[in-house]
Order: sequence, then C-alpha cells, then structure tokens
Amino acid sequence: MQNEHPREEKTFVLIKPDGVKRGLIGEIINRIEERGLKIAALEMVWAKKDQIDNHYPKDENWIRRLGEKTLANYKEYNIDPIKELGTDDPMEIGKNVRSWLIDYMTSGPMVKMVIEGIHAIAMMRKIVGKSIPSQAEMGTIRGDFSIDDAFAANKEKRAIHNLVHASENEEEAEHEINLWFAPEEIHYYKRAEEELML
Repeated sequence: MQNEHPREEKTFVLIKPDGVKRGLIGEIINRIEERGLKIAALEMVWAKKDQIDNHYPKDENWIRRLGEKTLANYKEYNIDPIKELGTDDPMEIGKNVRSWLIDYMTSGPMVKMVIEGIHAIAMMRKIVGKSIPSQAEMGTIRGDFSIDDAFAANKEKRAIHNLVHASENEEEAEHEINLWFAPEEIHYYKRAEEELML
C-alpha cells in the first residue's frame, strides 16, 4: 500500500462484539479521533462465518503460532493440554483457537473502520494495547476496559475478549481494508485542525 504522503497511511480497525455489547463504540472512536487520526470509513456489521474465515490467515505458520502460544500459556499455568484439549499438537490446537475466534467474531455486531493518519498502523496498535488485556498498559483501550486473559479463555475454550482489532502491519492492513470495504466506501477529506496537529 504505497501512499503519496505519510498522512495517508491507512489501517483497519474492528470494534469486536464485546466492545459493541459493552457500549464502548463512542469511547473507542473518541480515543482514535483525540489522537489526531481520521476515520475514513465506518459501518456496523454482523459478520458471516465466511467473512471472518477470510479475515484470519489460513497460513499453516500462523495457525501453528496460535497453537504454540496456547501451549506456552498452558505450560506457564502448569495445565496438561492433552487433558484439557485432547492433544498437544500445536497445529491441531491452532485450528481449535482459530475456530473459537470465528465463533467469537460472529457472535454479535461489530463496527468496522478504516483509520488514516501519520503512522496510523503503529498508532492504532499503541491505542488498543497488547492483545491480552490483562497484560495491556493502563491508558490503552484494552488496559482500561478489559481484564480477560489467555488462561481464562483457554480454560473456557473460547477466544480472548479483547474489545478491538487493529491491523498489525501494512500487508495485513491492505488485506483487511480490501476485504471489508469497497474503494468508494473510503472517504478522503481534511480535518479542520489537520495542519495544526503536526
């Protein structure tokens, strides 16, 4: 996604079902706009399974990484993965976790957004905080509004409820923006204070 100017960097953000159900849409949007980032596209959706299936990578390395993270979490808390999940194969566990993610992301409406601004990808990652809310810094969305963690989620065989998704890198942002929005749904405008915030 080559941009003509750094101010035009775009990223994709989803307020997840738990963020919507907890009434945090306004708070999350407020934090984005207060940071000086611009909302270029916005819509509430209730995703179908195939949309979420296409949202998350199907790459074996990504799925294995999910399984390895889960196994590391089980090891940290001295939990036997075979007793809990019936396997210690990271690929099989990763497939289970991916399935939990799909169930979670289709459990209610979400708000999808394209966010634009200088270092939009990195800025949104800072604003949302670490993926595991119990490890997220106070002052971030996840740190301030969620205490969920991997141990509880794994024990309950579900995805971590962490309120919001923000693309990790440029490649992911491009894929997700193209998946969720048509080009004509993304708007270009200047915020009134744009020149003053630099």
